[in-house]
Amino acid sequence: MGKKLTAEFIGTFILVFGGCGSAVFAAAFPSVGIGLVGVSMAFGLTVLGCAYAFGGVSGCHLNPAVSVGLAVAGRFPAKELPGYVLAQVLGAIVAAAALLVLLKAQPGGYDAALGGLAANGFGDHSPGKYSMVGGLIAEVILTFIFLTVIIGATSSHAPAGFAGIAIGLTLTLVHLVGIPITNLSVNPARSTGPALFVGGWAVKQLWLFWLAPIAGAVLAGAVGRALHRAKA
Repeated sequence: MGKKLTAEFIGTFILVFGGCGSAVFAAAFPSVGIGLVGVSMAFGLTVLGCAYAFGGVSGCHLNPAVSVGLAVAGRFPAKELPGYVLAQVLGAIVAAAALLVLLKAQPGGYDAALGGLAANGFGDHSPGKYSMVGGLIAEVILTFIFLTVIIGATSSHAPAGFAGIAIGLTLTLVHLVGIPITNLSVNPARSTGPALFVGGWAVKQLWLFWLAPIAGAVLAGAVGRALHRAKA
């Protein structure tokens, strides 16, 4: 179990450091030009790489919603959920802290409360000023899509060895859709790390980025259980 939790901690660290890092470093400079597509690809590429690095150790969940969805689908023991979720959240917090240390090293420093640290939000804190209801619906739908692909790509009927590619590309897709709406979460751990350092509004809005991804994951898990043979 120790190896699994270590893999989840490291993998989630890489996901948040790579994905959120691309937003707060590269995307912040127009001359670099990665923009929406670049940040979306960064999140997808981190999961793609981690899938092959840690998939054989822990299943490479890196996301409480993924762990919950797989448990509902009958693919993951529910008794292991607390340990996985804790490891994922801790990995995200440490990654956000590392990003903040680097950001503060620039001339003039960095104020997380002002800069946002790629935190997720709705209303005035949504990139496109989308409402709470819009953000909630988007997070549920996009998490459902992401988990549906994960469950299908890792089923016993799917071609072996290609799950990481399908999952990474789907995460890229949902970011392309969701970043303008909420900065996209679909991952409560990813949301928690930056929010704790931003404080204020980010912590107050954090409930949505736990509730909506978990709801989408539960729905996807139920559908996946019906569509695919359960495999513990």
